[in-house]
Amino acid sequence: MNNDFNQKSRELVVGLDAGGTRTRAVLAAAADGRVLGEGAAGPGNALTVPLPRLTDHLAEALARAVPESARGRVAAVAGGFAGATGAAEDDPGRLNALTALTAALRRLGIGTASIGISSDIEAAFASAPGTPADGLALVAGTGAVAMRITGRRCTATVDGDGWLLGDDGSGFWIGREAVRAALRMADGRGGQTTLAGAVGRTLGLPREVLPGGRGPGAPPVGPGASHGGPGPGVTHGSPGADAVLGTPTPVPGAGSATWALADREAYRMHLLPVVMAEPPTRLARLAPLVAEAAREKDPVAAAILDEAAGQLTDTVRALVPQPGERVVATGGLLGPGGPLTALLTTRLQALGLSLDWVADGCAGSVALARLLL
Repeated sequence: MNNDFNQKSRELVVGLDAGGTRTRAVLAAAADGRVLGEGAAGPGNALTVPLPRLTDHLAEALARAVPESARGRVAAVAGGFAGATGAAEDDPGRLNALTALTAALRRLGIGTASIGISSDIEAAFASAPGTPADGLALVAGTGAVAMRITGRRCTATVDGDGWLLGDDGSGFWIGREAVRAALRMADGRGGQTTLAGAVGRTLGLPREVLPGGRGPGAPPVGPGASHGGPGPGVTHGSPGADAVLGTPTPVPGAGSATWALADREAYRMHLLPVVMAEPPTRLARLAPLVAEAAREKDPVAAAILDEAAGQLTDTVRALVPQPGERVVATGGLLGPGGPLTALLTTRLQALGLSLDWVADGCAGSVALARLLL
């Protein structure tokens, strides 16, 4: 690698993948795209990160990727930014990204005049083998969105509407469905599922309110209970006990264990405040619980994943794909071994589509930088 830096005649390019959680910079040889250096720093969303911080994060990632001795040979820089698009010159995110990136390059003494700005999804699409210019991009991570890419620019978008209005089939959506399934089992509307216990344990609920968490013969801990009793005026053996405590619910995978109504009510009263206290998108961290339960043949979990794959298929279908069109996917739900990979691949094949997965937009940004030369 040192020899590459010492050869003055070699031009270099830089690709940036600036996402919602971190910014990555990659230094590469302009001739063949061979990676020569990498650096990372904080978030790079061009709409949500204030310009001074965005500039600092870009400068930090660039400084780590590009040695001082090589900065004079950087011929082009391309960045894929969350919150930006290359499709419109006056896009606010694009303008923020261009302003911050220009300032960061100036700070480091990188004087290239060739700077390209695209969205992180446009960059991810370009990361597929052959640096495609046209096709469909699908992101399925915490959120979910699909785009039609034409001439390496987004020309149509489906979903990506955030947790309140959309992101159907995303990690957030799956995590929310896990909590809903747990609550529905607790209140009697839903089927039995191991997700109730898994969600409760992950969110730190007391063991005694979890399905099967109360030892045999131990009193329930529901509302109105005194030191774990069933409530004023009711004993466990009294005629009114069944009316108050209800018929215990069997616990999946726990043999003869049951979940008494008072315990189920206590579970709900503990779970709801914990969920409501966190940012909604934090529910995405529960998606792996659904994948694990589905692997263990939990029918409720399997149905959630099946519906998520169906939602993503609908998102792609809304772009009116043609048989044989390329679908480039990124995001943890669709990677190698991802919980939706096989399910979605099967559905897309029925539409005459194939799925290519890419880890991120770094390779695409490098390719787009080389195209600027």
